[in-house]
Amino acid sequence: MDKIKLLIVDDHAVVRQGLRGFLELTDEFDVVGEGANGLEAVSLAQELQPDVILMDLIMPEMDGIEATRRIKLANLDMKILILSSFGDENNVLPAIQAGALGYILKDIDPEELADAIRKTAQGKTQLDPEIANLLISHMQNDSKNNEQVNQKLSELTSRELEVLVQIGRGLSNKEIATELSISQMTVKTHVSNILSKLNLADRTQAAIFSIRQGLVPED
Repeated sequence: MDKIKLLIVDDHAVVRQGLRGFLELTDEFDVVGEGANGLEAVSLAQELQPDVILMDLIMPEMDGIEATRRIKLANLDMKILILSSFGDENNVLPAIQAGALGYILKDIDPEELADAIRKTAQGKTQLDPEIANLLISHMQNDSKNNEQVNQKLSELTSRELEVLVQIGRGLSNKEIATELSISQMTVKTHVSNILSKLNLADRTQAAIFSIRQGLVPED
């Protein structure tokens, strides 16, 4: 099995070295590079083509939010997982809107961090519980009443609703395609339609919406 190629971006060398030391203890991860700021993150992302970028937010020259935005605008095929000490709305919302697939805090348990990286590499949204609650609260404040939410849901086809449920379960497009026995291209089309009909910005918001509306069955 191929190792997950990681790019670690943090302005503190001791943090980068600590993360590298821990992650390379296993045979799952290959830290292909380190960056000390957002500018280096963008350059190294293009040069090294990692599977996952572990991105800090508050850095000199260019912050992690702008770096994430530029990497996503360049259509680089890699996942970005924010690892930050800051879990406030002013940092979380712009990071998710910029295209980060997940957002976790630096007080995370090391084994949980490794698992979050694995799932991020699979295309699954990873959110610290505090971050998930913040995003849900934000969506609640911005949302209309339940009647309007139900009206939006009624606009979805039965297949789109099935896809929305799978997004809420954290499945990637490939996994949804397998689960529903349809092509990945069809899944991509359904996801696009879902975001448009529900007025959601991205897949992470769709996952939170699905969970918030009770569409995801408990295991």
